[in-house]
Amino acid sequence: MKECSTPIRLQREKVYQKIEYFWPDLYGSEYALLDIKILSKKSIETIQKATNRVGRIFFKTAKLLRKADNDTLRQLDIPAEMLPYIRHKALPVESIIARCDFVQTDDGIKLLELNADTPTFIKEVFHVNQYIADYFQVSNPNQGLDRCLARSISKAIVESSIKLGLSEPYIVFTSHDDHMEDKYTTLYLRDIIHLPAKYVPLHELKIVQGEGLFDPEGRKIDILYRQTYPLEHLILDEDPETKEKVGLQLLQLVLKRKLAIINPISAFLIQSKAVQAVIWGLYERQHSFFNEEERNWIRSYFLPTYLDEDFFIKNGVPFVKKPAFGREGDTVEIFIGRKKVMEDPHKTYADSLPIFQQYVELPSCKIQTVTGEKMAKYIIGSFLINGKACGIGIRAGGQITDNAAYYLPVGVRQQQ
Repeated sequence: MKECSTPIRLQREKVYQKIEYFWPDLYGSEYALLDIKILSKKSIETIQKATNRVGRIFFKTAKLLRKADNDTLRQLDIPAEMLPYIRHKALPVESIIARCDFVQTDDGIKLLELNADTPTFIKEVFHVNQYIADYFQVSNPNQGLDRCLARSISKAIVESSIKLGLSEPYIVFTSHDDHMEDKYTTLYLRDIIHLPAKYVPLHELKIVQGEGLFDPEGRKIDILYRQTYPLEHLILDEDPETKEKVGLQLLQLVLKRKLAIINPISAFLIQSKAVQAVIWGLYERQHSFFNEEERNWIRSYFLPTYLDEDFFIKNGVPFVKKPAFGREGDTVEIFIGRKKVMEDPHKTYADSLPIFQQYVELPSCKIQTVTGEKMAKYIIGSFLINGKACGIGIRAGGQITDNAAYYLPVGVRQQQ
C-alpha cells in the first residue's frame, strides 16, 4: 500500500476531488475507499470466463421462459401486470448492461446472482477505477473498457432506431433527479456514447396514452435510457392526479413501437432470482435443454437454488433466503437448519417470492478506511456488456452485502 504523507482522510479527499460528478461518500458515510485490491491476471481471466459462461446460460434460459405459460412465470414472481409485456424481445441480446455477483470459494468462483435489469456500480468500474489504479501505480484491469461500454449502448440505440424506423431518434436518458448515484451514473453513460442525447429527470416525463412519451417541452421521445429505474417499480407508477397506471401505459408504447427502452423488457425476464432455481432444477434433472458442456458450467459456477428450503433442512446444509426481486441485501436472511443466524434489518421486499440458495462464506480482506484498517467480506461484481464479460469491481462489507458496503477499487500488479 502506498504510504501517505498526510492523514488518510485528507489524502482520500484530495484524490477523489479530482473525479468530477462522483460520490465518494454516500448516506453521510465513506463509500469509496482509498485502497486497492490486487488481483492476478489469472484471477481476472477466470472471472471473465465465468461471466461469459454464466451469461450464455441465462440468455439461453430466457428463450425457454419466453415460451412458458403465465402460471409458470407467476411462480417465478413475475408480476401479473407484466405478463402482457414480459415476452417482448426488442434486441438481439436479453440485456445490454448486466452484472454478475460472484464469490471466491475453495471450490472455485460461484455466482450469487445476476443483476440483469438495472445494475449499479458502473461509473466506479469503468471510470473511477482508473484514477485509483494510477494513484497506487498498478495496472487497471478495466482500462479502455469504457469504450466497449459506449459501443454497446450506441449499438443498442442504433438497433432500436432501426426497429422504430427512425434515422434521427430523440434519445433521452433519465433517472431520479434527487439521487446522486443514479443521476451521475446516468449522465456518465449519456456522455460516453457521443450521440445527441438529453437528460430529463423521471418526474418531468409525461405520457400521453396511446401517443407517446414526451419531455417537458412537449417533444416526443423515441428512445428512453432508464439505467437505474427497475421495471417492477415502473409498473406500479400512477399519475398522482388521475391515478392512471402510467407505467403500464409506457410499456404499451413499447409494444406498439412508439418507444424503445434500454435496458429492454427482456432484461427483466431474467432479473428474478427464481430463474436460478429453474436453471439448477434443469441441471439436477440432467434435462436435455442444456448440453453436457453447459451442465458442466452450471455445476462449476452455480449454487444449489430452490423455491423452498426442504433440501437444505433435510441435508443439514446452511442456506440463504432472499427475495426474488430484492436489492442491496435488503430482506436477506441466513439459516442453519430452521435457525436464523443472520438477517438484514430492512424488510422492503418481504412480499416478494423467496428463493433459497446454498450459503457460502464470503472471503475476507483487510481494507483501509478513514478510521483505520478493518477486516471486511467482499464480493466481485463482473459486468456482462452486450452479452460479453467487460469490467470488474469489488464491494466490501459484511456477510450480507448491503448499501452500506464500500467500493474497493481493483488493480493488477504491473510486470517488473
